[in-house]
Amino acid sequence: MRLYEYEAKRVFARYGLPVLPGVVIDSQGYQQLDKVTYPVVIKGQAFVGGRGKSGLVQFANSRDEAQEKIASVLGKCHGGHAIERVLVEPRVNIERELYLSVIVDRLQHRFLLMTSRRGGVDIEEVASSEPEELLKYHLNIGADMHAFMARKTASGLGLSGPLLNAGTAVILGLYRLFVGYDCKVAEINPLAVTDDGRLLVLDAKVDLDEDAMFRHPVLKDMGITARHEVGELTDREKVAKKAGIPYVDLDGDIGVFPGGAGFGIAAIDLIQHYGGKPANFMDSGGAPTQEKLRAMLGLLLDNPRVKAIFGARFGGISRCDDWAKAVVQYVVENKPLKPMVMRMAGNMEEQGRKIIEQAKNEHPELFRKIKVYAYDMPIEEVIKETIRAAKAEK
Repeated sequence: MRLYEYEAKRVFARYGLPVLPGVVIDSQGYQQLDKVTYPVVIKGQAFVGGRGKSGLVQFANSRDEAQEKIASVLGKCHGGHAIERVLVEPRVNIERELYLSVIVDRLQHRFLLMTSRRGGVDIEEVASSEPEELLKYHLNIGADMHAFMARKTASGLGLSGPLLNAGTAVILGLYRLFVGYDCKVAEINPLAVTDDGRLLVLDAKVDLDEDAMFRHPVLKDMGITARHEVGELTDREKVAKKAGIPYVDLDGDIGVFPGGAGFGIAAIDLIQHYGGKPANFMDSGGAPTQEKLRAMLGLLLDNPRVKAIFGARFGGISRCDDWAKAVVQYVVENKPLKPMVMRMAGNMEEQGRKIIEQAKNEHPELFRKIKVYAYDMPIEEVIKETIRAAKAEK
C-alpha cells in the first residue's frame, strides 16, 4: 500500500530523517497557510509520478499567491484521478540532488540499498542509460546495517565533513524505517544538499506491506490505515473490489475473462505478443459462483473501451457447466453486442458444451458473435481470433 508524500514524511520524521515542516491543505480551506514561512513549494499529492512535469508542483512567494496556486492544483486530474490535497513546505535553495532507496530484491531474496549522485526527476532515465551511476548494496533479510556500512555508502555519494555524518544518519534511518515498518519500498528522491550546508529530504516514497500493518498500530495513530489505495481506483475497480473480484483496468480494448490469476497474467502477455491490447487484469479465484462470473463479465462488457472479450475456463476445482450457465444467463439477460471468443476445457466440459449449444439453438441472434472452443483449439489461436474481432469492431 503506497503512502502519499505527506504521509511518508510523517513516518520519516519518527525515524529522525530531516524532513521540512509542512502543512496539508484540501478543499476545506486555507487556514493552515498562516503557519508556513514564505517562499513555499506547493505539491499536489498523488501516487503517480511526473508531478513536476504535469504542473502539480508550484511555487509561491506570499499567502495570496499560494492560495491562488493551490486552487489551480486542487481538482486537477493526474493519472486519471483528481488531486484532493497539496503539501506546502518552505522552499530551499538546492546545491545538488542525491538518490537513496531501499527495496526488496525479489530475485535474490535480499534487501537492496540503491544510491546515486544523480538524484531528481530523471533518475529512471539515469538508471536506464547510465546504470553505473546507480550503486547497489545487498543486505541479507533480517541483517542490521552497521554505522560503518552507512558511512561508506554516504562517502560514495560524495559527502564529506558534517554532511558525511548527516548522510550516515539518513542512510541508517531509512534502512531502519524500511525494516521496522515491513516496507516494500522506502525512497528519498531527491535527498538535497542545500546551499547552506544542510541535508534535507525533499520527496519521500513509502510502499507498505498491507498484510503486516496489524503489527504497527502506531500507523493507525498517524491516520494511516489499510485502504487498497481506493482513492486511486477507477470506478470499475471500486465496483470489482466491493464484489470481491481482483481487477485492474488497463488501457487496451480486449477484455480478459480468465480462470485464475496466473492464466490472467499469461493471457495479457499473449494478447500483447500477438499485437493486441488487453483492457484489464482479472482473477476469478477457485470455484467462483455464477453470480461472481456474471459480475466479472459485466465489468468487461460495460467498459466502453472494450471491443471484444477473450475468455478461457479450465475446469479443475471449478466446473465448466457452472461457467457455461453464467455466460448463457448473462447473455440472455443483458444481450451484449460485443464479440466473445472463448475456450472451455476440463471438469464437466461436456455438460458445459451442451448448455452453450442449447443456448445457441434457442437464441441464435444473441450468440451470433459468441464462440466457445474446446480443448483441441490452441489458446494462441483463440487469442488471435479475439484480436481480429476487436479490430473489426473499430
